[in-house]
Amino acid sequence: MGLTVAVAGASGYAGGELLRLVHAHPEMEVGAVTAHSNTGTRLGEHHPHLIELADRTLEPTSADVLSGHDVVALALPHGASGEIAARLPDDVLVLDCGADHRLTDRAAWEHFYGTEHAGAWPYGLPELMRADGERQRTALHGARRVAVPGCNVTAVTLAMAPGLAAGVVSAGDIVAVLACGPSGAGRSLKPHLLAGEIMGAATPYAVGGGHRHVPEIEQNLAAASGATVRLSFTPTLVPMSRGILATVTAPLTGSATAARDAWAEAYADEPFVHVLPEGQWPTTAAVLGANTAHVQVTVDERAGRVVAVAAIDNLTKGTAGAAVQSANIALGMPETLGLPTSGVAP
Repeated sequence: MGLTVAVAGASGYAGGELLRLVHAHPEMEVGAVTAHSNTGTRLGEHHPHLIELADRTLEPTSADVLSGHDVVALALPHGASGEIAARLPDDVLVLDCGADHRLTDRAAWEHFYGTEHAGAWPYGLPELMRADGERQRTALHGARRVAVPGCNVTAVTLAMAPGLAAGVVSAGDIVAVLACGPSGAGRSLKPHLLAGEIMGAATPYAVGGGHRHVPEIEQNLAAASGATVRLSFTPTLVPMSRGILATVTAPLTGSATAARDAWAEAYADEPFVHVLPEGQWPTTAAVLGANTAHVQVTVDERAGRVVAVAAIDNLTKGTAGAAVQSANIALGMPETLGLPTSGVAP
């Protein structure tokens, strides 16, 4: 019998992806599946692709239902995880796929989210480079609380952190422009996410530094660089159901050769981050359904800037895959166990 995993928020997109990965994991099995407004309905009504789990009934999201499992994954809106997590036993591994425990800066949380800060947990991006030469995975060994990163944050961080850690780009002028699928906004009905609004259209949102992922990106890139980060971040909603393509630029402070080497060396031993051969550029189709990030980097010599591009599936590497990857590390299992690395393109 494997480790039992309860999934809260199981009727949403992130919850469904968690269930897909956990069900396929050789050392895990799906326990309770819970929801809020969809309590009492069949899981198959919300995730017909999960055939073997379709007859499960969604239970209420409460600490009583979630307790008694080895792992609890919370795929809940921001502000909803803190209270539930506080009522779960200390020896249970809790994976918060929401934002509640990502930020270390209380003031940043209150500014961008407008509620009381629930406190920071070990951050679940194992590949994150730190200025002290370590990777974030060292903080996950034996952890029983993990804050899973935001999906946009993962794409931008993996795109630019190597250059900052190696000192070949400046932290003072980072520009990130993203193309994002609407599944990253969750499954709740929102008029701007209706098919009639997004089909055939590309629309920027949270323009001018208002996106809630800004302080989290800055936190990660500051950890990689050891310096204060200045970031301009503009996400754009595009008509693809899932995926993120992040184009991130920063002033070059070293040589073009050193820049290429920095990315290649940073990810040479990472199983889920792949620097593509020169001239080959990331595409979201290639990482669909995979816990992988494809990265490419070049130098715009006329502008004096490094251009780094990363593609991820926002629901896999951007959320559920990161949760399972972090759980593997926390529980002492091989980091890659049960996680797909090949996409399903076209």
